[in-house]
Amino acid sequence: MTTPTPATRTKVLLVDDHDLIRKGLRHAFERDRQFEVVGEAATAAEGVRQAGALQPDVVIMDLRLPDGSGLEATRALRKSSSSMGIVVLTMYAGDDQLFGALEAGASAFVPKTAPADEVVAAARHAASSPSAFTAADLAEAMKRRLAPSGPQLSPREGQVLRLLADGMSVAGIAKQLFVSESTAKTHISKLYEKLGAANRAQALMTALRLGLLEAPDAPKF
Repeated sequence: MTTPTPATRTKVLLVDDHDLIRKGLRHAFERDRQFEVVGEAATAAEGVRQAGALQPDVVIMDLRLPDGSGLEATRALRKSSSSMGIVVLTMYAGDDQLFGALEAGASAFVPKTAPADEVVAAARHAASSPSAFTAADLAEAMKRRLAPSGPQLSPREGQVLRLLADGMSVAGIAKQLFVSESTAKTHISKLYEKLGAANRAQALMTALRLGLLEAPDAPKF
């Protein structure tokens, strides 16, 4: 027996700068007779523009886009519409990214490593409950935020970590922070100690794993 086509399909807009990911998502949504993909965009600005023009029921929004953050685009979309569902996708699903999506007004948060069917399920939730945030790791992330078990960096140590991630030398860090090289070395040493790292590479890998840094985006779905 053939499943009847819904009288009104849920309209979906895909916003991601990787063509392969958009194609994979389009295929996943087209397999589900509830949805209709009405547009695609590769930048934040184009995504916001198309959302205004097409008025989709759900926007699938990549977190990292060539012209800016998907979170900023999410904020803009939520400001313009309280009824639009917004599903945020990201390559690195750390707590900072998850809570950033929640605070920006997203309806759901899904890592790009998840099966495409999970994105479709998130879109279904977003269409029916755009203001009710959902994420697979939300409960655990809330526990971690309320009772953090990882290393707690001071604001200065957070600055040093970001400068190390940018590839700055000790001299460059000292200049950027307006401190002596000796003081910069002390900050770096304390940072390494908190992260249990012996060098810059280990510190950055640990920081990525703990969600203290955001990983560079890469096309994977």
